[in-house]
Amino acid sequence: MPMVAVIIAAAGEGRRFGQPKQFALLAGRPVVHWAIEAFALHPLVNEIIVVFPDETQAETIKLKWPKVKAVVKGGKERQDSVARGLAAVSPEGEIILIHDGVRPLVKADLITRIIEATLKEGAAVPAIPIEDTVKQIEGDRIVQTIDREKLLRVQTPQGFKRELLEAAFLQAQKDNFCGSDEASLVERIGGQIKIVIGDKFNLKITCPEDLKIAEVWLNESRYRL
Repeated sequence: MPMVAVIIAAAGEGRRFGQPKQFALLAGRPVVHWAIEAFALHPLVNEIIVVFPDETQAETIKLKWPKVKAVVKGGKERQDSVARGLAAVSPEGEIILIHDGVRPLVKADLITRIIEATLKEGAAVPAIPIEDTVKQIEGDRIVQTIDREKLLRVQTPQGFKRELLEAAFLQAQKDNFCGSDEASLVERIGGQIKIVIGDKFNLKITCPEDLKIAEVWLNESRYRL
């Protein structure tokens, strides 16, 4: 089994949220701690790189979860932060997973399926269907209705074979291109990405109300990690 490394991107400032979302408390623990623990407990994950706003918590995090190899300081943009995390991955790391530090409810089953799909296909991302009707607008007017059957909401963790991910980051740097996620960088260089069915409970914390929803789900035994 190739070595699997996970980069947890948690360097955001959370300006609209009012504080860094990754450190907001969820059931008495920082949001990002739930995310770290999900990967730390997974038997197929060999090492974890955490990208934080700074390195002040490095020793505490590494003592709590021995799979955490490094805590590195993030960059100006998410892409810069992930690049720094990628540079810290051990040379032996062949499969790289990248996860949002504000997705605390990621389950072991989804992690397993992403690893397996990445091994087979070279790149894989989880996604879920869009249930609402989607409209294209100009100003405050509807232009057309978009066929939602061709649209998906992408989640993390996103998985890539290392050489493909490094090539994508290198080309983006050369082109001064900043993508919305890692998959968009791989798409630019012609990489084929496998879609894996995601999990609607793999919630991304974007506003205070999301914390309340996540806590309700955590309190229901069927959603426990």
